Amino acid sequence: MIIPKISRNRFACSWLLAWLAISTGYAGPLDSGTFQPLIDETKGRTLFAFDNVSIAFTRSLELTMHQPEKYSGNPVVARGPRSAPDHWGVQFYGSVIRVEGKFRMWYAALDGARGEQGPANPSFWRVAYAESDDGVNWVKPNLGLVEYNGNRDNNLCLVEPVLGPINVKVIYEPEDPDPARRYKMVGHIYWMKGQTRHGTLVPFASPDGLRWNSLIPVTPDNAQIPREQLIIPDMHFEPAGGLFKWDGMYYASGQSPYDGVRDTHARVVRQHRSNDFVNWSATANVAYTREGQHVTGRHGNDGKQAHEGVSVWNRGNVLVGLTGLWQGGKTWPEVTIDLGLLISNDGILFREPMPEFVYIPIGPDGAWDQGGLMQGEGFENVGDKTYLYYGAADPRTWTAGDIPIPARGGVGLATLPRDRFADLRVRDYGEGSAEFITSPLVAKDGETLYVNASGLDEGAELRFELLTHDERPLPGWSGPDAAVVRTGGYQVPVVWRGGVELRGLPARYKIKATFAGPRKEDIRFSALYLQ
Repeated sequence: MIIPKISRNRFACSWLLAWLAISTGYAGPLDSGTFQPLIDETKGRTLFAFDNVSIAFTRSLELTMHQPEKYSGNPVVARGPRSAPDHWGVQFYGSVIRVEGKFRMWYAALDGARGEQGPANPSFWRVAYAESDDGVNWVKPNLGLVEYNGNRDNNLCLVEPVLGPINVKVIYEPEDPDPARRYKMVGHIYWMKGQTRHGTLVPFASPDGLRWNSLIPVTPDNAQIPREQLIIPDMHFEPAGGLFKWDGMYYASGQSPYDGVRDTHARVVRQHRSNDFVNWSATANVAYTREGQHVTGRHGNDGKQAHEGVSVWNRGNVLVGLTGLWQGGKTWPEVTIDLGLLISNDGILFREPMPEFVYIPIGPDGAWDQGGLMQGEGFENVGDKTYLYYGAADPRTWTAGDIPIPARGGVGLATLPRDRFADLRVRDYGEGSAEFITSPLVAKDGETLYVNASGLDEGAELRFELLTHDERPLPGWSGPDAAVVRTGGYQVPVVWRGGVELRGLPARYKIKATFAGPRKEDIRFSALYLQ
């Protein structure tokens, strides 16, 4: 919805009250259809409650994390019938992107050749595609592009040359001047080092997301890339855990046992980068390690590790993601993998909002997602919900490469109230008023401030003030001119005496929020949006 300029400044009370009357309560696992967003939060700046860089200064507040709810109809994408190329495995080392209202999904498909015969062969892995109008009900269209079992009636993408990616991530850049490169994909491709199979990165591009071509010369050998054609150093790197663009650079996040300059144990999150998506860096950065991972000398699978990089939701000024919380043992039957939540403000270093917090747990034994979860790159705000997509593969059943593996996988959906990953609430530390102050923000004339919070009413309010970067009150925006919000919602506009638009601010400023009222303990603050 676009508010006309005159209306923005006056902000007609009747319109505001009517809009705020829309229910924003939790009403089940899927979008209730009652909330109509005013803004697309991904197009502006977001200050999440769990972002202790953006919201750096607090007193008398505590952070509470919220696990999403798994959809009762999971998996939303299941393995296909015996005749399908994904009948043995739907591995959501993949992506979900919403393009012009359509949900598009890419994942790695596995048939029974690997599962029933062994030994491992990269050609068993193929890139598959599904789509949905609502993000819940998915179809696997017959694309007619790749022959499988003597026909082309399947959902396989055409990838040339033929390589066997077990992990792929896709981003969509409609602004790319080259129509053939508007969809970009990185794949985890195998290469041989002596008799040992290793992983590496290969970039692909597509005009439509269905027909893909390698952006580097590759002469495949059994669906693998020859060692002499590698574009990053010839060490083991499992890329495609995540793909994002930040400050003009593309980052491929993945798993590697090599930290580089600091000793760590086993799997860490490592990233390579590129400024053109074709030529990738020889150097890399370690983006995240688990607490206690700087202990060496353990068995390769033992201990806490970070599994398969970080899948990323790029929110413009901040990155939110999921990583695998590997809980290891000396043998495969002792390994499990939950999913943890990470955040980054620079694209280089990621951190947990709350250390070792399991964000999406494995299912119980007998469930489709027992034992181990896989983070795909699928995050979407849909009405009053946030949708998070994830995969499953029980590591307790994993075996050596020459032994058949059981059927596995599927794509699951977990949901939470829109952007309410966590909240800040009042906690009496004896410090006085409950409040926070943000880090300095760059002023942009004409922006509006929106708040995502619940528990607000006449007895529980949020007071917003603007300060200079060195925390002096700004006349017209602080003290008696502070804005007061007494109604909860996902995108409640903050109304100042002069209207909703922020204008005439110094180049850098801060936002101060105070939790006030006799029932201030009921307030649950989740996010601020500037747009």
